[in-house]
Parts: sequence; structure tokens; C-alpha cells
Amino acid sequence: MTTWLPRGLVFAIGMVLLRLVQGTLINANPTKAGIISLALVVLFGVAAFLGGLFDGMADARASADPDRRRDLAMRWLLVGLVAGVVSGLVTWVISRFYGAVYADSLGPELVVFPAFTALLIFLPAMLAVGLGRFLVDRRRPVEHHLHRGGDVFDSVYDEDNDPSLRYAPSRTELDWRQESREAVRLEHEEAEARVHDHLK
Repeated sequence: MTTWLPRGLVFAIGMVLLRLVQGTLINANPTKAGIISLALVVLFGVAAFLGGLFDGMADARASADPDRRRDLAMRWLLVGLVAGVVSGLVTWVISRFYGAVYADSLGPELVVFPAFTALLIFLPAMLAVGLGRFLVDRRRPVEHHLHRGGDVFDSVYDEDNDPSLRYAPSRTELDWRQESREAVRLEHEEAEARVHDHLK
């Protein structure tokens, strides 16, 4: 089973419960309908944010290369759409038997409400995905390819033995590199000798 379907069903259950609680609280406190609705929407958005944060951190730990990471945007978009359609349909059915739930006709519950739910899940989740990846990436140590304590000639030599090189140099090219290094080394030694003689 794909990962977005069970997540979508979980968020659908959460949205149905949210609307049931919303209807009950508003019926008990009609003057505070706006505050109640806003608080419940923020709570639902926090749940989506936490889900996206855990997803982003897990994805960054699984792959250090950003180009090889999963398409979490499509995952959370599908989660939002599934949650919206399923919760809209279930809430509409419940409203036929429980009058305290505020539900529109079937059409808006399957079109308008799913779009709102998808945005309510997708936006905070994707913000959290980026944050989760950033938190993991900033703690990942930076790889150094040069040996500490070696001279410049050792560093150049390491490049020839570096397995990360994307091509295998030919024998002629390796000989040319070796000759170049020897020429530079000789010039360096001659310059030091001249400076030493001058100081005498």
C-alpha cells in the first residue's frame, strides 16, 4: 500500500473529529464560533506540520544527495486530497443523522471542502519538509578530500588516487602529471637554494 493513502485516511479521521467537535462547541457557545473554528484549524495545521517535519528529516537522513530524495510534495498533496474527499463524504453522511454537524450539500463537500483541506495539509507540511531537511543537512559533516599535515604535492598526488573521479586518466596523462610535479618540485628546491645562498 502506498504511503500517502494511510496518511490520508488518518487525516480524514482527524478532520471528521474536528468537525464534530466544532459543531458541538459552536452549538454550546455560538458567540465564540470564530475563535473555536480558528483554534481547531490551527491545531489541524500543526498536525500536518509535524508530519511533514518528520518526513523531511527522515528523507534527508536516507539520502545526502538532494537530487536523489523523494518527491514529498506529491505525497502530501495526495494526502490532502484523500483526507478532504473522504472526510467531506463522511461528514455529509453524519450530518444526515446528527444535526449538530455543520455540513453543506454533497457537491461542495466533495469539491470545495477537499480543496480547502488539501491546502490546509499541503502548505504546512511542505514548509516543515524543507525545515526538516535543513535541520539534518546542517548537522551533516563536510567531507574534506585533502590530508591534514601534508604538503601541496601530497594533495596533488591524492587526486590521482581519488575514487570519486569520474574518469580514468590515460597512462600518458599520468606520466605528464608526474613530470609536471617533478619540474615544480625542482624549481621550488632551486629557489630555496638561491634564497639560502643569498642570505649567506
